[in-house]
Amino acid sequence: MKVDVLTEAVIAAPCERVADYAADPSHAPEWYANIASVEWRTPPPMTVGSKVAFIARFLGRPLAYTYEITAYEPRRRLVMRTAEGPFPMQTTYTWEPHGEAADHTRMTLRNHGEPSGFASLGTTVMATAMRRAQRKDLAALKALLEHRT
Repeated sequence: MKVDVLTEAVIAAPCERVADYAADPSHAPEWYANIASVEWRTPPPMTVGSKVAFIARFLGRPLAYTYEITAYEPRRRLVMRTAEGPFPMQTTYTWEPHGEAADHTRMTLRNHGEPSGFASLGTTVMATAMRRAQRKDLAALKALLEHRT
């Protein structure tokens, strides 16, 4: 069974600031509660084909996976898919100016894929946990960027 979770937030910061920060995997442990560490497998900066390894914790279990960047339009869209890991997953970020003065950013975070192994046994539970985690992560990103000078 497939999992598809889409979350969004409006952040009171310009699009270029939000996108530049969120698209840099090195910042992930600062706003993703479940990500403990990040290691570039290919040299930065981010380009299509770049690979980044993550160590995370999800549903109480350690999780190690490597994402490959499959699409990157700076300050607009970033798509990453599992290159190595327990199950195929794709994560997509989008950013667009929001508000009359375009001084806010609407960011979406979408994870979709088809879990296997232990994760396939409870896709409904997994989707609920992912949705909860994504909301918390975007709230953390929002708080971080709105209070940063």
